[in-house]
Amino acid sequence: MNSLKNLTVIVFLFITTAFYAQKKDWDKIKSLKVAYFTEQLELTTTEAEAFWPVYNAYEKERYSLRKNGLEKLKNKMKDADTYSEKEASNLLNDYLEFEEKEEELDKKFYANISKKITAKKTLKLIRAEEDFRRKLIREYRKKHSNKK
Repeated sequence: MNSLKNLTVIVFLFITTAFYAQKKDWDKIKSLKVAYFTEQLELTTTEAEAFWPVYNAYEKERYSLRKNGLEKLKNKMKDADTYSEKEASNLLNDYLEFEEKEEELDKKFYANISKKITAKKTLKLIRAEEDFRRKLIREYRKKHSNKK
């Protein structure tokens, strides 16, 4: 019985450590992103104060949309071979509807953020997001290719 308790405690500690390490990684990425965007966009203090609350709200909404919409759709798509043509058509329509919602969210955000910072800086933001994503993927691949 004691060994079962010890095992339970060890498993709990492992899961907790893994969770906090993951959260720590996300916090680190968020900090790097803030620094990168601030540098790339050359935000003034006033612009940064207007920019970050809007950007953070957009990111949160986008994450929620993807978590609740896209992940469920992708899980359903794994079984595409088992669907009838009508079921597949309905799932495809759901996917296209998701894409439209995401596009609408992006349009709304860029229209809103261009009122907080200049249009030129908004264009820089679009480029900075893509560049940051590429750098993150490159670092991830580099880190994991060294483990193999």
